[in-house]
Amino acid sequence: MDLIPKPDQLVSAASNLAHQVFYGGLADLRPMPRTLIDEGVLREVYHYRPAAKVQETGDPVLLVTPLAAPAICYDLRRGCSLVEHFVAEGRPTYLVEYGQVSFRDRNLGMEHWVEEVVPTAIREASRHAGDRPVHVVGWSLGGIFALLAAAADTDLPIASLTIVGSPVDVKQVPLVAPLRPLLNLAGGRGPITKAYQTLGGAPTPLVRWAFQLSSFQKLVTKPVAKAAHYDDTEFLAQMEAVDRFTANMTAYPGRTFGQLYHRFVRGNALVAGTFDLGVVTGDGGATGRTVSFADIDVPVLVFAGATDGIAPVGAVKAVVPLLAGSPEVQFEIVPGGHLGMLTGRAARSTTWVVLDEWIDQWSSADGDGGSGAVTGDDEGDGDDEGDDGEAPIGTGRRRHGSGASRALSR
Repeated sequence: MDLIPKPDQLVSAASNLAHQVFYGGLADLRPMPRTLIDEGVLREVYHYRPAAKVQETGDPVLLVTPLAAPAICYDLRRGCSLVEHFVAEGRPTYLVEYGQVSFRDRNLGMEHWVEEVVPTAIREASRHAGDRPVHVVGWSLGGIFALLAAAADTDLPIASLTIVGSPVDVKQVPLVAPLRPLLNLAGGRGPITKAYQTLGGAPTPLVRWAFQLSSFQKLVTKPVAKAAHYDDTEFLAQMEAVDRFTANMTAYPGRTFGQLYHRFVRGNALVAGTFDLGVVTGDGGATGRTVSFADIDVPVLVFAGATDGIAPVGAVKAVVPLLAGSPEVQFEIVPGGHLGMLTGRAARSTTWVVLDEWIDQWSSADGDGGSGAVTGDDEGDGDDEGDDGEAPIGTGRRRHGSGASRALSR
């Protein structure tokens, strides 16, 4: 909106204000309808119902939710929902989420997700879609889970992996890098370790605060930005949807948080391409089953957000040389921050376009939906939900380009 608003801007701003006052908001926050097809300990696998009169075709897509972040990261709002996009295209779309984490889950470690939750979700999605291979998409920590699961079990029915904003080299994360030397002063037995052991994990308010802190500048300037865009319905709707996302963040289980803290933050364990799934005691002496990214033998697409403060380009790109066993690795830089690169307004013409091309490239030659194909008028058993720049842009193994990345690199 101009400093001296034009008449049409005033009308739009007044209309938006009235809609917020009388209807509670501008964003269409209705979830895409879905059906529960499998569940277990902190594991819920959903199939999104096809759009009316749309025939599901092709290999299924499984969306892997990060810990502590709500599954609405993939279904932010109507018009900016990756789920809605896939469903409208007729792709069999599945999601795994974890429900509410409580104190009784404090002893669950990362191996629970890497060796049980994600592999089971992949198998269930494949089975439900007629035993087709699955395109696994993971955002943030969900991408790390997907990488580790694929490395731990190369027999999983995976067609391809897509990793969105998943930092592998924590030293390159601005929020963490200055603190790492201080975290090692107490030998891993400092106040953070004692706090999460006492609380049974990282509580929800702390997780929410950390996410907001990563975009501190946006948080501070939010009132000004909102006032300056009060005539922009799409801008305000997106802001409402992101606020709901942040408000729905959940807790980390204690042992999992301990592994993330000691191994990822303090030890930067993933930068070497391996990860020990053993018990974390804080003294660095715990050993267990070690998995290696080099064992991943499926194609991998890696996205980095140009303005991502949680997973900067360098921190994400560090995974590319570690994927030595993959037949193809494609690296893309797209506009947006940590959430925006996945489901922001610009993602619709950048990230999603590249993702569609990638899935089509690595899908089975047989284009029908297999024995598991359904239409919007038919659904299987289950519980229904819902009411309706400097970095190189590619790798040596890249087969096709991305207009989004090319435009960003100019």
